[in-house]
Amino acid sequence: MKPMDWIGAHARSILFLLLLLAVGGIVAAFKLPVTLFPKANFPRVVIELDAGDRPADLMAVQVTRPVEEAIRRVADVQNLRSTTSRGTAEVSVDFAWGTNMGLASAHVSEAVNQILPSLPPGTQLITRRMDPTTVFPIIAYSITSPKRSLRELYDLAQYQLRPALFGVHGVARVEVIGGAVEEYQIAVDPAKLHAYGLTMADVARALSASNVITALGRLVDHYKLYLVVGDTRLQSRTQIGDVVLRAGANGMVRLRDVASVGDGEVPRWQRVTADGHDAVLLSIFQQPGSNSVDVAAGVKAQLAAQHALVPADVTLANWYDQSLLVVESAASVRDAILIGAGLAALVLLLFLRNLKLTLIALVVVPTVLLLMVLGMGFNIMTMGGMAAAVGLIIDDAMVMTEHIVRRARGGGAWQRGRALLAAAEFTRPLAGSSLATIVIFVPLAFLTGVTGAFFKALSLTMASGLIISFIVTWFAVPLLADRFLGAHDAQGEDGGRLTRWIHARYRSLMERLLARPWLVLLLVVPLLALGALAYQRVGSGFMPAMDEGGFVLDYRSSAGTSLAETDRLLRQVESIIQQTPEVATYSRRTGTQMGGWLTEANQGDFFIRLKSGPRPPIDAIMDGIRTRVEREVPGLKVESAQLMEDVIGDLTAVPQPIEVKLFSDDAQQLQQLARTVARAIAGVPAWWTCATAYARRAMR
Repeated sequence: MKPMDWIGAHARSILFLLLLLAVGGIVAAFKLPVTLFPKANFPRVVIELDAGDRPADLMAVQVTRPVEEAIRRVADVQNLRSTTSRGTAEVSVDFAWGTNMGLASAHVSEAVNQILPSLPPGTQLITRRMDPTTVFPIIAYSITSPKRSLRELYDLAQYQLRPALFGVHGVARVEVIGGAVEEYQIAVDPAKLHAYGLTMADVARALSASNVITALGRLVDHYKLYLVVGDTRLQSRTQIGDVVLRAGANGMVRLRDVASVGDGEVPRWQRVTADGHDAVLLSIFQQPGSNSVDVAAGVKAQLAAQHALVPADVTLANWYDQSLLVVESAASVRDAILIGAGLAALVLLLFLRNLKLTLIALVVVPTVLLLMVLGMGFNIMTMGGMAAAVGLIIDDAMVMTEHIVRRARGGGAWQRGRALLAAAEFTRPLAGSSLATIVIFVPLAFLTGVTGAFFKALSLTMASGLIISFIVTWFAVPLLADRFLGAHDAQGEDGGRLTRWIHARYRSLMERLLARPWLVLLLVVPLLALGALAYQRVGSGFMPAMDEGGFVLDYRSSAGTSLAETDRLLRQVESIIQQTPEVATYSRRTGTQMGGWLTEANQGDFFIRLKSGPRPPIDAIMDGIRTRVEREVPGLKVESAQLMEDVIGDLTAVPQPIEVKLFSDDAQQLQQLARTVARAIAGVPAWWTCATAYARRAMR
């Protein structure tokens, strides 16, 4: 039995199976993860180290170098890069692409934990896998109030809103940035302390011994078992002042005899503002594989439920929402698909002049689009692949439909089975055409690096779409045509007045060109020359030009600048931002970054969200703000980038398109060489800006 005979004999079963697959695609589409970036296994782990207030040189010797040496013993480590500053260090570990990063991250943590006891007491570390969901939050809010202190705002965020947000499905972590933490401060009088023959060590020892909670044992009474606990924790200034430092025959010496106790705040080395006011920021991060849109909606619903418990004078402002970009991208793809399918339907209707044939051809599109993303999810790359593949998918159905119509209208009376015979004739040309396009996208799936991580999703989406399109076109279009077309459709006019006019003009043009082939060169040669000129002048980049509706403004003042002085400079920057009419809201971090990364007190970033609707291009707004800052705020270096560029830079540890590395054991020489190289780079055409930074690095 020939394939088409078997297909015709099982027509109902095949169509029913395709219908089930389409329904399955619809159901799966509502359950697939929706994210901004495709799922990618970036081979990078970052270890953050905090060892108090040690000088940078001492920190490098006592903390950074032992950690580097421990990490070097981990298998498959390709590169080590460390940055050490006062009391903190960041070690970036790069592995080969394709490494099992879950296992590699565990090995790195194990290696560092083994040497943790030998590091300075109190050293803390955080190990992070670099993943698009961990670099920047999915949604973020600022908390401000004209009446309440930063301590009250911090307590509200930390102890009320943060626990509530952990109940949202898909939330990985919630970070509270900024604010002030309340503490009791004890000011000891050295003269009184000396008069009593005591030392600061005696004070510290007494406070530690008095501020404990101890399980003393168990007690059985009346058939019940009780746990006996001794709780001597200090709860107030009075209790702290009553702590006994020494007791003897001459009486007791209490803390209040040698010191005063007052309310205070933990020293702050970070400053956070939002829309010109001191603020506390809530940053919500999603779990890998979760749905960005659902997570953002759940966070908004949870905050709305907490609204009644939030004081009336407290304002929660949403200054960042990644799901908006995802939703806008999905809407753009939807519009592109609908417009493409509509235009294809008009072309079919115009030339075939048959509504049945047009509907038969279009039935392929939703079936293929719903099946092609199974197992991958929706993100900017898969949705872009869907939009780009619409024309190719419709093309398969169009040529198959056109061939069936040609055979139906040129072969006498219409009979059942003729559409299947026409499809059998067209199988080889259709397969060859589909394979010729598929082989273009298949190699993209084997790319490595950042390019491969992103374009693999695009290539697999388009290749799978073409494969499914071929199968559905080969099965569904002939079966539907054979079932719904009749003698009236077969006797219809092939084309119309417009078609005959186009054919006549085309025939006349081709006869002239075939008689004088050299005339073709008059058209081809200028096009080739124009293409060569455009190739030399067209720009290049990893991400396409797009407007994300917001951007990141990184800044850095001179090394060693205090937090107060940096804040004074940044208040001027905030004034410039507030004077920009296109800005809707913004937030600023000093001493930390948008993803929660630690930095020095002289650097940080802004996230500026723009108003929707008609406005100048985002690049023009970015350039305008950056130019004004460079002109009006001397001593501050700034650079701007849209969010996706910034995320990719953080994921790959290379935030700039080009990075020149200089190595030397002489720090002063490095500074001089860096300035020399910066002056040399300034002469390169299309150069925009250059920043230099010194850090202690280790390479393997």
